[in-house]
Amino acid sequence: MGNELSDPVECHSGYEYAERPTALHWQGQRLEIKEIEAQWRIPGGRCFRVRVNDDRRFELFYGELYDEWRINEL
Repeated sequence: MGNELSDPVECHSGYEYAERPTALHWQGQRLEIKEIEAQWRIPGGRCFRVRVNDDRRFELFYGELYDEWRINEL
C-alpha cells in the first residue's frame, strides 16, 4: 500500500473487531471518517478506502494476525 504507517484507528466493533473504522490518527491529528467508499477482505485482514471530514482519502488495512493497522494517504 505504499507509505504505510502504524497509526491507531478507532473503529466500531460489534460481532467482530474492526467492523467499521470511525476515526484515524494521522500526523498528530484525529480525523473523523465521513464516508467508507469501499471495503474488502484479503487473506489475513480487512481493507477500507475512506474519506475524512476535510475530504482527504486514506486506505486502511487491519492485519488480524498481528492486530495492527496500516494507513496510507491517497
